[in-house]
Amino acid sequence: MAETGRVAANSRVTIAAHALAWLELARRQGRDVLTSEEVAASVNTNPVIVRRSLGDLQRAGLVTARRGAGAGFSLARGAEDITLLDVWLAVSPEPLLALHHSEPNLECPVGRGIRPVLSDLYDEATEAFRATLARQSVAAVLERILQ
Repeated sequence: MAETGRVAANSRVTIAAHALAWLELARRQGRDVLTSEEVAASVNTNPVIVRRSLGDLQRAGLVTARRGAGAGFSLARGAEDITLLDVWLAVSPEPLLALHHSEPNLECPVGRGIRPVLSDLYDEATEAFRATLARQSVAAVLERILQ
């Protein structure tokens, strides 16, 4: 975790998937709602980080939040219907791979040609990444965890 309290982009999906798997296991054990503190205890991180993640998941329609008595979070739909791609899209707004922030030197043969070549490769890699995540549900992840 960075000093600012922000979570590294590549761990956002892990935290969110962990939270969803824990919510599903709790549901299977008869507990439909967990507090962010209970989820944070499983993730072993600050509840504020978990609340941010759960907020992203709520905005994406993957979890619901209850206020008042019995407050907490629960899955918005079946764990078998939530893919890791859904999770990634909910919590990782950045592209998987990015080009230079500034334009490279167009007078250089590498600088002139690198962007279109890497763009094509990055698009292909992102497609493969997304396809892999789309094949795995939260329920399938939990089953592998419990083996």
